[in-house]
Amino acid sequence: MKNNPAVRFLVIPLLLVLLGCSLVTAPQTAQETPVPATATPPPASLSADAIEALVDAAVNERLAQLERTPVAYTAPTVIETDLEATLTALYARANPAVVYIIVSSGGVANSSGSGFVYTHGGYIVTNSHVVSDGSTFEIVFYNGDRAMAKLIGADPDSDLAVLKVDSLPEGIEPLPVTQTDTLQVGQFVVAIGNPFGEQGSMTLGIVSGLGRSLQSQRSLMGSSTYSLPEVVQTDAPINPGNSGGPLLNLNGEVVGVNAAIASVTGTSSGVGFSIPAAAVRRVVPSLISDGRYVYPYMGVSFDGEITLAEQELYGLPQIQGAYVVAVTAGGPGDKAGIIAADPNTGRGGDLIIALDDQPINSFDDLNSFLSFHASPGQTIAVKVLRGNETVTLSLTLGARP
Repeated sequence: MKNNPAVRFLVIPLLLVLLGCSLVTAPQTAQETPVPATATPPPASLSADAIEALVDAAVNERLAQLERTPVAYTAPTVIETDLEATLTALYARANPAVVYIIVSSGGVANSSGSGFVYTHGGYIVTNSHVVSDGSTFEIVFYNGDRAMAKLIGADPDSDLAVLKVDSLPEGIEPLPVTQTDTLQVGQFVVAIGNPFGEQGSMTLGIVSGLGRSLQSQRSLMGSSTYSLPEVVQTDAPINPGNSGGPLLNLNGEVVGVNAAIASVTGTSSGVGFSIPAAAVRRVVPSLISDGRYVYPYMGVSFDGEITLAEQELYGLPQIQGAYVVAVTAGGPGDKAGIIAADPNTGRGGDLIIALDDQPINSFDDLNSFLSFHASPGQTIAVKVLRGNETVTLSLTLGARP
């Protein structure tokens, strides 16, 4: 047998037993008579070969015993963690307010999605793209009850829509929408919806990114270039059929409305996107009262992201800001005196660095300000870098066409 220090270490207690040694000795009493040193001759010392032979024999015998002994199965111990208890309680509380939406046109069901009860009055929030191809909408509640819903309003730029049923089944409580925007990357979230028509499915994940943007549904159809800012990214599995369902924090508050996934297969790839609660708070009440939401409008187009190469090309003093590449003739920006870049050289455009004293470090910052902190008809102060000069302009916002 080859030398194996690990094996030798493991079998030392065996070897001690085989050699007649004791690992634990009984305490001697005071009356014990000592044995004369000459009573027993010292044992003959063992050679290295003899010790190795004894070790080999002990190991082989133990291995043979293990091979003959069946392994006893021990059932795993299930430990209920605080997270597990939180999730089960959250599902029991939130799932009754999540609905399955069957979308039909001409009497034929052509798609489905999810939604959630927003008020006791029967208003249901979902995605604009869920209802865009339908004329009739059937709501299936968690307990199997069904009702027809009316489309109240839809906003393709935020991908939000509101349906309404005449009454709710007993016991359904609307889901609260968080009133704060304090999400952090790493925070636990759950998605509840109907992926592939599997009603009442819940998945768990984390907030994996913040400050993303999604193209407007109108942009996807080629009729605009608008995008929604502050979109929440999550790795909670989201699949077809989850659209319109809530993304919840562990307090059971809606922090987003599940809308899209980044995927080459059409199924979850671990990158899902949810419309932020800030958009729900701002857009949904307007959809309920007016059937539509009107965004503020500057009449200005921007370079989405300024790279270091573009900074040098355009001769900009810094990369922080929103660079103006076009101004709509007669629009609010034009009336305020905002200057666009030369279409041939890309130079000479204003670099917006603040709106109403709020720093603008990128186009996303500007888009967030307009989407969540401004309204049509409002006059704002626009601070721009024009060459090496700082200029402040007064601009009255219009309504987005």
